[in-house]
Amino acid sequence: MLILVCIWVILDDMGNSMCMMCRKDGMFFNSATEELDAYYPIRPECLADVAKTRFKARVGKTLSPRRWNAAFSQDGHLDIAGVLRRIQRGGIHPTIKGVVWEFLLGCYDPNSTFDERNEVRERRREQYAALKAVCQKMEPTIGSGKFITTAIISDDGCPVQDASADANTEDNNGAMSNSGPSDEREIQWKLSLPQIGLDVVRTDRTLVFYEDEANQAKLWDVLAVYTWMDKDIGYVQGVLPVCMVILLENEADAFWCFERAMRRLRENFRCTTTSMGVQSQLGTLAQIIKAIDPKLHNHLEEVDGGEYLFAIRMLMVLFRREFSFVDAMYLWEVMWAMEYNPNIYSLYEESSEPGSVKNGEKVNNKMLKQYGKFERENMKTGWTDQRGALAVFLVASVLEKKNKQLLKEAQGLDDVVKILGEITGNLDAKKALKEALKIHKKYLSKAKQPE
Repeated sequence: MLILVCIWVILDDMGNSMCMMCRKDGMFFNSATEELDAYYPIRPECLADVAKTRFKARVGKTLSPRRWNAAFSQDGHLDIAGVLRRIQRGGIHPTIKGVVWEFLLGCYDPNSTFDERNEVRERRREQYAALKAVCQKMEPTIGSGKFITTAIISDDGCPVQDASADANTEDNNGAMSNSGPSDEREIQWKLSLPQIGLDVVRTDRTLVFYEDEANQAKLWDVLAVYTWMDKDIGYVQGVLPVCMVILLENEADAFWCFERAMRRLRENFRCTTTSMGVQSQLGTLAQIIKAIDPKLHNHLEEVDGGEYLFAIRMLMVLFRREFSFVDAMYLWEVMWAMEYNPNIYSLYEESSEPGSVKNGEKVNNKMLKQYGKFERENMKTGWTDQRGALAVFLVASVLEKKNKQLLKEAQGLDDVVKILGEITGNLDAKKALKEALKIHKKYLSKAKQPE
């Protein structure tokens, strides 16, 4: 099961065309409050239905292409501390989001050289090509520019002969094997392909970019290959508000950036017959509210909200429904910057599972500057509970913002859901993050490190 956690990045050809429109003295800003919606055009008939964008790229605060290029030494070492400071102040300009996100998500080591990163990039591209070749052998539609939206096999693995009814696969059915899949893993993967296709078709229909079937097919390819690779989680349906993938200039680079992003989120979707992975974060959220606002916590318990199930969507799709397209990107990249750990690249390379700084590891003040604000506070206090991600404190900040209304008006769980639903399109990401950091600091001062 693969969650369609996908991340928003502008495709290179769109980014380049917009760069030519927005270049000004090498800064890529039209004004101090440049409108960014033009980078991600909305279908005219949908304009009234989308949330208003609040984020503005600002000279001197937003990480610009000029500032980004200046952050590298002659041989390619990146001043990650300076980059983090700028992102945390004002986000990233659209023309460089993809390349910056690769560092924030741990695809590359900021202490590496240009040549070393080129070697890593080429190796990963070869790995992706090999993975994709395996998938193409099992299903020729992969890489064809088409995608599947109807079943190609039955639940027991037998080929469905009338799959040609699907317009997206009709040109490729002749290449389909007459024999069924050889093992259960292949059966489950093939059963997931049409669901991925259906979700891709429903991918943010408001965006002009995803009206193009070629862009939909690229998204389907990356998700299909990832689904085959991640045999533990696989594919999970139902998160259409964030059904996007990082689409960089090169498909293989996009795949590995997406794979890194999934490491942060996949445990939330590890489900069993008795529990959901996100429940651990819900438990942490309950502890936080109980510590910083016991009155609100007690009230939520009284109205059957003590398990905090109303926060599932916010945690699993990272507030995508609550923000506009541009604001969601800003929120995520600032969160990644604030949670940045300079060891992330080596930890991901050494282990198939995401990790953190080893318990008890000491870092000096100079090294601390290479951590994001949120992670730096964790390091100072020795806090290592991975369930306490910044997103959890962001939800806590939303609850605190609605504190008075929840205490006064919420008489049941439905009221809680309704009140929190009012934040959609009305939440300021920058203010919410600032409040989340305050709550994080307050909570660490009150809570004891778990045994």
